[in-house]
Amino acid sequence: MGVPSFYRWLANKYPKTVVNAVEKTEEKDGTRPNPNDLEFDNLYLDMNGIIHPCFHPEHDDVLSKYLTTPGTYEEVFSNIFEYIDRIMMIVRPKKLLYLAIDGVAPRAKMNQQRTRRFRNAKDQETLRKEEDRLRRQYEVEGKDVLPKQDSEVTDSNIITPGTTFMFELSKQLQTYVHLRVSKNDAWKHLKVILSDANAHGEGEHKIMSFIRLQRTCPGYNPNTHHVLYGLDADLIMLALATHELHFSILRENVLAEDKSKTSHSSVLLQAGNSETNVVKCRGWFKQFDLNSDKVDISQQMNKLDITAAGKQKLLVKKPHQFLHVWILREYLNFDLRSTNVPENFEYDIERLIDDFIFICFFGGNDFLPHMPTLEIHEGGIDLLIHVYKQEFKNLGGYLVNMEKVYDKKGGYIKVKRVEKFILALGTYEDQIFKKRSAIHESKLRRMFSEFKDESGNGEEELFPVISTHNQKGPYTEKSPDHDVQIIENTKALKEQLKSYNREISDVFRNGLLSDMVWKIFVVKLDTPGWRKRYYKYKFSAETDADVEKMRKEVVERYTEGLCWVLLYYFSGVVSWTWFYPFHYGPFASDFKGLSSTKVTFQRGSPFKPFDQLMSVLPPTSAHALPPPYRLLMTTDDSNILDFYPNDFDVDTDGKRFLWQGICKLPFIDEKRLLASTKMIEKELTVRMAEWYLEIRTFTCLTRTLINIVFYIQEEEAQRNAENADKLFLHSEENLALQIISSFNNEGSIEQKSSMKVDTGLSGDINGFVYPNLEPKYVCDVNDLGSDHDVLCVFYDPPCFSHHIPRVLEGTDIPDSDVSEADIKEVRLWHESHGYPVRSNRCHGQPEEDKIDPSVGLASGWRGRVNEIASSSQSRIQERHFRHGTHSYPNRSNRSYEQVQGAQRSPTIRAVGGWSGRGRGRGHDATLNSQSTSRHDATRTPKEQTNCSSWWDTHGRGARRNGNCENRSINYNGRTSTVNGQFWAVRSESSSSNQGRGQWGDAKSKNASNRRW
Repeated sequence: MGVPSFYRWLANKYPKTVVNAVEKTEEKDGTRPNPNDLEFDNLYLDMNGIIHPCFHPEHDDVLSKYLTTPGTYEEVFSNIFEYIDRIMMIVRPKKLLYLAIDGVAPRAKMNQQRTRRFRNAKDQETLRKEEDRLRRQYEVEGKDVLPKQDSEVTDSNIITPGTTFMFELSKQLQTYVHLRVSKNDAWKHLKVILSDANAHGEGEHKIMSFIRLQRTCPGYNPNTHHVLYGLDADLIMLALATHELHFSILRENVLAEDKSKTSHSSVLLQAGNSETNVVKCRGWFKQFDLNSDKVDISQQMNKLDITAAGKQKLLVKKPHQFLHVWILREYLNFDLRSTNVPENFEYDIERLIDDFIFICFFGGNDFLPHMPTLEIHEGGIDLLIHVYKQEFKNLGGYLVNMEKVYDKKGGYIKVKRVEKFILALGTYEDQIFKKRSAIHESKLRRMFSEFKDESGNGEEELFPVISTHNQKGPYTEKSPDHDVQIIENTKALKEQLKSYNREISDVFRNGLLSDMVWKIFVVKLDTPGWRKRYYKYKFSAETDADVEKMRKEVVERYTEGLCWVLLYYFSGVVSWTWFYPFHYGPFASDFKGLSSTKVTFQRGSPFKPFDQLMSVLPPTSAHALPPPYRLLMTTDDSNILDFYPNDFDVDTDGKRFLWQGICKLPFIDEKRLLASTKMIEKELTVRMAEWYLEIRTFTCLTRTLINIVFYIQEEEAQRNAENADKLFLHSEENLALQIISSFNNEGSIEQKSSMKVDTGLSGDINGFVYPNLEPKYVCDVNDLGSDHDVLCVFYDPPCFSHHIPRVLEGTDIPDSDVSEADIKEVRLWHESHGYPVRSNRCHGQPEEDKIDPSVGLASGWRGRVNEIASSSQSRIQERHFRHGTHSYPNRSNRSYEQVQGAQRSPTIRAVGGWSGRGRGRGHDATLNSQSTSRHDATRTPKEQTNCSSWWDTHGRGARRNGNCENRSINYNGRTSTVNGQFWAVRSESSSSNQGRGQWGDAKSKNASNRRW
């Protein structure tokens, strides 16, 4: 599911669900009351949402100015620990901390993981070559830059179960938890569970399995307040699926419009006289102080900014937000109710929520490809809700019944109703495809106009080389100024690399420049015959019979996938081996016959970690595997070499950006893969035995070599094994005392069996514990501290019991101020004349205002205008405008002051374009302002202005013809409609006569001091 598109949609539509998290950075005592006016019991960390930003910070983030990119495992681990500390200070849980790292995933998820990792490897190779080119160019120009950093963490694909990095991370987290439980008062009374990468399952689903099993046990407190931290949008669906009312999602705020604002989330640090020249703050940031007397450039490798404030450095942390599930439930209870219901029908909020979760799967998920019909940014979820409400009576009721989630006959899904629902959705496809195509064509025309404006012939160099004018030779003296210049040059290089990355990702731009526009749209969904073309190009179906046969198979597999995902969210993995075997999904209108599909699953078993690595890693990441496995990826005599292409096609048909494309990778054949890896395992066993016999003949090195060999062998065995979760307790806790007493009374440690957890002592946590028998170098946590004050035992969840996803008896209903009045009607995207309305109106615009239809705009939407200017130099161009803002392609929007009470301008003709530099160009703008009034306001001048000029993003203009020169109107290309919304006018200039225009200071002989 789209991240952050779904979260942004939800927060905009149901705004009361989201509140900013209060973080008191000056506080160090986590035992104090929570500043968010809520007390939380259990905190769950989806650790991969922490590992990734600590491993490879996003370069486009505002933090990139200040964040030191880690270069070693140790630096990554340190960042992770500080990140966890920060989350702990925000939430301050009272009972439980659960850390869940992604383990081996089901096959259905591996396809997505494989795609991401192969794409990442391809992108990194492209950027590596460009960086090498830029560095050579800088060297020619005599511009010194910092050398490339030697790093252990250049390949983020190692964040996968079975790698050395994940194995070391587990050990380091154990040490970290031990130290916190031992020394930090806020941790001493917590039960801490660590589920690392050797416990199979995705992190968030391990968490949900834990919660579901706890809810089935006697003595569970239904008013336990859960907080789940993570970045994936599916966490919201998973939280809803538990039907726990007291549930909150904590995540980074991706909705902040201006990430550079620091008023709520900044920490101002004073460097002081640090001997190490390192400035630290809470969070996961590090900075070096360039103002120290002892400056070593090698220590400044990742320095990206130098502040003018001397030793003061302003570090910005991303703010966080809580999403409260009980408030979201209230919104859904109002929003999903239909007035078109069967007779004597009574609504059940729990079933409405289950249906909402199910229909959102059509908007996107991690296990099935998108249907071409829907995109979240095109109002896809709004359309799903609209169809659901409109067709509810015709459907006959709810789509799913998750009280029957364990029904082997499939009673949890009403397939006939689902078929009706999807086919009703399919009736909107033609409108959606036509509008989508019109928008794409509009963008292409606009971009083509820009290229022609800038280059004169429609061609330009996509990535121009840096000018070498006024080159400077290398410095001969290493002065402090030279050190500063090196940093600045390095920063400029990184900025060019980011710009290059953005440029090559733009499919439309690259298609225009390479005369390959026809490749941008192959299927052409807006023209007749699109279905046949789709199945021809995507599924190689040539004849009508082939198309129908393929349609049925695709629909059958997709229906299986919908059932698999539904069960996965409500009960856990129903099959470890099932996956969707195509790169593309069907159309909504293709689902005729869905109800005849018989869905059955074979449970199977999860892969071993090394087998998963072989399934998802590209050959460039083979270093993450033991040497014998690498050969299967790289040598010509490998039986599975075809699984690991060095290059592959990316289908960008109908996509704007490269990252949206479909990677055409071959699917892994499980039987062939496992047959090859089992042979490797057998060979390893034989080789290790032979090696052991050989090294025994060497007397002086025998013991050392044997220890090294078997340490390596044991470590690889541990990396490839399945482990249980670990429970950490302070030894003074009553539960710890009970466990120690029980185990001490059972004889030798090898004979000790599991012990059921006493919920009275555990804070309502059920399950079983048993002794930790792992080797010392893997986990002997009690030896990590000088005092044995932390107990570490293995933990197993309670015995499996059917979890019924409903609100438990005894649950207190949280307060909510959501009412039916909070549900706003939404215009469907495909029925509008432009892009969807933004949730917030422009400053100064009344809610009831509508855009004047005489200028071709519908209320609140971006409109289009095309007209050929009479000038022989004119070109056909198209512009989009949003009231109150001007949209620049690939530029930030700039808002301008709204003028209320402005007069109608019924005749406005303009042809223009935006250059890639943000400067407006066009031809012969014609304004005809007639004296019409809506509110008896002062009549505007009746005059016509023909002016050829350019206008940049600051309102500066250059005019040239006599009409404009004789009149000191100096307007800057914008005039008002009757409701105070602006129409932008752009015209082209080649004159040197310059003039400045100011918004709202138009003056003429007929209208002194009147606003345009």
